Amino acid sequence: MNTTRALLYSFTDRPFRPLKSLPDISCPKRPREALNFRVQLRTDQRCSIFRDSVRKTGKVYADVKSDRYEILESVPESVKLEEAALDDAVLDSTVPWWEEFPKRWVIVILCFSAFLLCNMDRVNMSIAILPMSAEYNWNPATVGLIQSSFFWGYLLTQIAGGIWADTVGGKRVLGFGVIWWSIATALTPVAAKAGLPFLLVVRAFMGVGEGVAMPAMNTILSKWVPVSERSRSLALVYSGMYLGSVTGLAFSPFLIHQFGWPSVFYSFGSLGTVWFAAWLSKAHSSPLDDPQLRPEEKNLIFVNSSPKEPVKSIPWGLILSKAPVWALIVSHFCHNWGTFILLTWMPTYYNQVLKFNLTESGLFCVLPWLTMAFSANLGGWIADTLVSKGLSVTTVRKIMQSIGFLGPAFFLTQLSHIDSPAMAVLCMACSQGTDAFSQSGLYSNHQDIAPRYSGVLLGLSNTAGVLAGVFGTASTGYILQHGSWDDVFKVSVGLYLVGTVVWNLFSTGEKILD
Repeated sequence: MNTTRALLYSFTDRPFRPLKSLPDISCPKRPREALNFRVQLRTDQRCSIFRDSVRKTGKVYADVKSDRYEILESVPESVKLEEAALDDAVLDSTVPWWEEFPKRWVIVILCFSAFLLCNMDRVNMSIAILPMSAEYNWNPATVGLIQSSFFWGYLLTQIAGGIWADTVGGKRVLGFGVIWWSIATALTPVAAKAGLPFLLVVRAFMGVGEGVAMPAMNTILSKWVPVSERSRSLALVYSGMYLGSVTGLAFSPFLIHQFGWPSVFYSFGSLGTVWFAAWLSKAHSSPLDDPQLRPEEKNLIFVNSSPKEPVKSIPWGLILSKAPVWALIVSHFCHNWGTFILLTWMPTYYNQVLKFNLTESGLFCVLPWLTMAFSANLGGWIADTLVSKGLSVTTVRKIMQSIGFLGPAFFLTQLSHIDSPAMAVLCMACSQGTDAFSQSGLYSNHQDIAPRYSGVLLGLSNTAGVLAGVFGTASTGYILQHGSWDDVFKVSVGLYLVGTVVWNLFSTGEKILD
């Protein structure tokens, strides 16, 4: 029988007691073959893992150093190990998967969960507003005011959230945002009963919390995710928003029917506290702040960059003097104009043009969100694969965003030539599916060109994007009063083409701010 006791002793800092009987590591049935196993030794000071091999000679060899050493069957008394301490020495073929799971992807999954809750809490009002307006006798103008009040706070904290995240860290800001909008969500029924002014304030407060989410997420991922994984990580996080819309639209009617409309806000709001507890225990603003991060993962994260101290001040003049920054802002505006119009007015289009009833309209509204969730992750994997194959980041970003602009433009132009409702729904789904490739284009570019100021950059460009949504949604109503749906789509197509030109002329994937 062979033993590894002498070898175990060399990896420890204090004496051990010997085992009364050692595990039988012989191979009686197939003596000519080698038996390989791995030993993991844990102490308070260190963890050592090494491999042993029993070869046909019957001797044990340790594959620990560059040279091979034969381990004797007899061990000197001075190095015998004690039994009780060897309980920490585990003979196992694998390390537990939860210990090897990359910490950076834990951060990504938590951000994905935050964005899932973000859109769940946002879309529930679009369903609950129907019984609420009936109960409180709100007219359409009041309903529109309530729906728009969310954007008052949302616009207010885009840039402020980016500055805060870049200076104090993404963990604090995103945690604040989730708990803030979750409380506002849970208070919505109370505010509605108190009166319209209170409800408007609570909805604006909810916008304040959700407004910091995207800049904070962008800041924290810029520090945790290497460029080779950037597209797929951001695509996964943003797909949380799409799936959040699906989840909110699916569960809200059920909760309202079973428990009344207040239950939607109480149940969705309470989920934020569960997320917040996990976020506090697992997340860190930077790899430098995580004492449990494995050295090999830290080296991977910093393979093409060195760790930076938190931002002390924002160089606004330098940021606004860069053409790629303005390419981001303009392209974000052009992108969101079309996206917000489709997602806001889609039920009306299905009802008025395709003659679907409200139930069918709601069902088909889920399809684009599912398509976007799938396409965003597909585009992320494609983009990261192209980068790993040696294609420049600039080229990859331009390819992906061109798909995100030209794809929707093409499918929208086909709607005026289609008479079949099924084909029209397919065109809308394909339009939004190709639109989601933008997650690997302009939405990944903030971290490319200025990783230290990515939160501020996203705040700037997303402010333009939200303004495009507000103005685009309002102007669509005006266009429909004096024109047709074809005119609505022509405006969106025109802006998609403008965005394509600006993006390909002025954007870059190289770092321009450090």
